[in-house]
Amino acid sequence: MTFKKGDYFSEQFIVSSEIHERFIDLFKDKNPLHTDESFAIANKFESRVMHGNILNGFISYFVGECLPSKNIIIHSQDIVYKKPVYLNDRLRLNVTVENIYESVHAVEFKFEFINTGLKLVAKGKFQIGLLV
Repeated sequence: MTFKKGDYFSEQFIVSSEIHERFIDLFKDKNPLHTDESFAIANKFESRVMHGNILNGFISYFVGECLPSKNIIIHSQDIVYKKPVYLNDRLRLNVTVENIYESVHAVEFKFEFINTGLKLVAKGKFQIGLLV
């Protein structure tokens, strides 16, 4: 097996305006919390809040492009959003192998997204299957 319990990985991401705009173009989610600065501020946020599913996209990229094996598929993904993410936030994704299920060729990871202010913005787990 390519992974062992406790293996640690890390990757950095920036929530750029290009990512934000393309997300809106693709999925048509134009909720004012994500698109209207004055609406977001009036609702006690610093600025427009980025769509949480952008973080799911970062996880997909991480699994498909950053893990040492390409023979994998995501089985499940669970994410809890703890703090808002804003345009141009720099995020560090920290990932650790939590469990290995050799009999079914699956690996479970826990992860967290930390912003530049060292605040936890999201955490969760995902499980991948190893294609054999």
